Amino acid sequence: MLKDVIIDVHATHNYGTDNSDTIEFTTDGYFTTEDGVRCITYSESEVTGMEGTRTSVFVMDDKVVVDRDGVVTSRMEFTEGGKSKFLYRTPFGNATLGINTRKIHKDLTDCGGKLEIDYVLDMDHAVASKNRLSLEVRNA
Repeated sequence: MLKDVIIDVHATHNYGTDNSDTIEFTTDGYFTTEDGVRCITYSESEVTGMEGTRTSVFVMDDKVVVDRDGVVTSRMEFTEGGKSKFLYRTPFGNATLGINTRKIHKDLTDCGGKLEIDYVLDMDHAVASKNRLSLEVRNA
């Protein structure tokens, strides 16, 4: 069942030792559970620089998939301790990036909850950034 929710998004990106960005915002979205897969969906805003993009986060037992569609298009797959690659499409060009997922913490029920992903992005095997994404889903 699709339900309206409020989603608190907190993302931290560290580029080297002294350079980091933090993005925090709260938005309306949708939350559903179907066949054991939980899905969190929301629209990106100008705060993230991806306005016009819809983000869907699929939380499964063994992985998390972040699917973006719109101005920015990508499909990132996170498996704790695993590595993967994805194509990142923007209006400025495309890039293939790698993901090294360090930790995933899931505390979601049918009513909402929290998801945290700690991961490293790389480009051509060189670390581009160390990242932490946290989503908290609550009733609207």
